[in-house]
Amino acid sequence: MNIEDYREYCLSLGTDVEEKLPFTAFKYACGVLVFYVHGHMFSFFDCDNFRVITLKCQPDRIEDLKAQYDCIGNPYNESPKHWIGINPTTAPNALLQELTRNSYEIVKAKYRREKKR
Repeated sequence: MNIEDYREYCLSLGTDVEEKLPFTAFKYACGVLVFYVHGHMFSFFDCDNFRVITLKCQPDRIEDLKAQYDCIGNPYNESPKHWIGINPTTAPNALLQELTRNSYEIVKAKYRREKKR
């Protein structure tokens, strides 16, 4: 999937999705585009090097996904316990979309739980 198609997919997940370039003050992260749901990250990647998309994932799924798909590895700059990295240039579109929606739903569900407290 190319960068524009992926961006459009993320924005299509809900009206509560925002995109930002929050790291412009940092030389090596100024091109990192982050997608948020209710102020919390669910997906990000470097616009200048579209080789890894970092997504939230259930910890019990991570090792199985890595074993099953060569396109899935460690995340960029996040804990590998709760995040995965996926190569958008080699990942099947359906897998990339499913894992992105999954990440969005994880973060959105967490927001709902926090709001109820």
